[in-house]
Amino acid sequence: MSNSINNDNSTSTNLSKPEQNLAKGVTLGILTVFIGSCLSVVAKHIGDQVTVSTIVLFQFGICFICTMPWVKKNGLGALKTRHPIRHSVRGVCGCLSFYAFYYALNHIPLVDAALLRHSAPLIVPLIILFWFNTAIPAIRWAALSLGFIGIAIVLKPGQHGMSFWHLIGLLSGVGLAFSMVLTRVLSQEEPEIRILFYYFLISLIFAIPFFIINYQPIPFTALPWLLLIGFGMYFAFIPYTRAYRYAKASVVAPTSYFSVLFAGVFDWIFWDYFPDIWTMLGVSLVLIAGFIIIKQGNEEQKAALTAQ
Repeated sequence: MSNSINNDNSTSTNLSKPEQNLAKGVTLGILTVFIGSCLSVVAKHIGDQVTVSTIVLFQFGICFICTMPWVKKNGLGALKTRHPIRHSVRGVCGCLSFYAFYYALNHIPLVDAALLRHSAPLIVPLIILFWFNTAIPAIRWAALSLGFIGIAIVLKPGQHGMSFWHLIGLLSGVGLAFSMVLTRVLSQEEPEIRILFYYFLISLIFAIPFFIINYQPIPFTALPWLLLIGFGMYFAFIPYTRAYRYAKASVVAPTSYFSVLFAGVFDWIFWDYFPDIWTMLGVSLVLIAGFIIIKQGNEEQKAALTAQ
């Protein structure tokens, strides 16, 4: 399994050799982040109208329905997979990550929630280290440290303390990090649409009991926004999954830092919240850390291709 995360030239009987293209991977990652940031604004907007369980159910329910034309076209045989456990873990981690993010979103500023959710790139190398026993270069350790310092500055725990919801937001980042790593592993051996199908299916199954337990009537005015989240998220997951075929998880993941910039702009436009100088300093450190990781990953990728 460790070879799946390190070897960018993995092949399988089901897939041709994945194309390695850093520019495409990073561009698709940023596109995904922008779409997700827009949908976060919608989720925060309707947070006082519907439960988090309702948002998650609509999100994954609509996404799952959108995969049905593919299933109909290719038949049930196309769903055959050799990695049911990986799909299951990815689905549960991804679903829990969204639950935590949406709950945090209702209690803390959008920029804080976005920063904590997208602390995932700082966690990805640690998961790779302990799960796949892959060494982390010194420069990446320095970037990770810089990123965590940036997060600490933004949250300013010494001034007003980290609330319970900030911790929930951080758990969202942990879940997203596991999802990122498993997406990269699966994308080397599974077609994109099959990965999405199982992700949506498992997440939907996981979400249904919570929706039933926490059921509340859905206001008619919230339905258009719920549909927008569902369809929008489906079209966000397509470039997200494809990005991990073009580049390593440790390289694509830092593109999620751009969500903090988008969140800051949206917080200012819709909620008249403008970050102070410390927040901007912290965000800058996090972005610098992300760019360092991307640059170092690009050098690693070039070196690997040259060595072939």
